[in-house]
Formats: sequence, structure tokens, C-alpha cells
Amino acid sequence: MNMKLIALFLLTLAVLPAIAFAVPKSVSTYDGNAKPNGNAGKSTVGHLYLVEKDPTTWAIVQDGSWGKMNYNTKNSKFDFNGHKLTPSTSYSLIYYPDPWPGAGCKLLGTGTTNKGGNVHIKGTFDFSSIPIATDANVANGAKIWLVSAADVNCLTGMTAWNPTEYLFEYSLI
Repeated sequence: MNMKLIALFLLTLAVLPAIAFAVPKSVSTYDGNAKPNGNAGKSTVGHLYLVEKDPTTWAIVQDGSWGKMNYNTKNSKFDFNGHKLTPSTSYSLIYYPDPWPGAGCKLLGTGTTNKGGNVHIKGTFDFSSIPIATDANVANGAKIWLVSAADVNCLTGMTAWNPTEYLFEYSLI
């Protein structure tokens, strides 16, 4: 065999592992190991993960439904993508103030999942308007939830409770 071909073959074997590490892993599920939520330093740009939680323990359901909202507090724009949800279902992205039933909640936007259970909701929202003064979490931040559109009326709050069908805040914003 030609020495140049052997050298090229050995070089290729040495480089392949480095190439494999350089290709980013595709993320198709929320594994609980995401970067912290919120703004980076003094940035007006932040993100918030919403996750499926076990309603008896409030632990994150591993490999469950999840979503990520990117938001900008300066221009009030947000963009939310949810995954592994019930297909062909209308969802509302809301700010939820405690206590139950969340009277005074605010609608950020609505969307309907596709056949694959994914939803995209984007729009504008004045993030400086939350939390409201009567929210039990006012000192700590605001809850953002994704709920079935049929289960919420923001004048009165939640009209039904189906927590296994919702996404809850990973942390307050």
C-alpha cells in the first residue's frame, strides 16, 4: 500500500473523534439540565423553560412535555415553542397569579398544536406589568404557564384543573 494513503488513513482515524465532538447534539426533550432561566446579567433578553410536572410531587416529569419561551423585556416581544403536547389542542400561554384560581391572570397568546404535538406562540407582552400586586409571589416573580385554552378565563382565573395537561414554570420570572 502507498505510504501516503496509509498516512492519510491514520490521520482520518485521528480526526474523526474530534469531528464527532464538534457536531452539536440535537435536543428534542427537556432533560432538566438546561441553563438557568431568566436574563443574562443586565441583558433585556431572557428565556424561561416550561415543564410537565407530576401534580402530586411537583417534580419535573423526565422526558415529559416541555417548552421554551424567549423574551425581551425592552421591546416586549416573546417567542414560545412547546413540544410533546396533545395534538390538535388549543393552548393559552398565561401569567398565573397565586392564589387559586388565579383571578387577574394575563393572556400572553394562544396557539393550536399540530399533529406532532408542537405549538408556536409569539407576540408582545408588557413583562413589567407582572407580577400584579395581589399575587402571593409578588416578592419573588411571576409564574408563566401553558394551559388548555378551555380551562382558563383571565377575568376569573382557572375554570378547570387538569395539571397533567399543562406546562408549568421551571422558575419564576
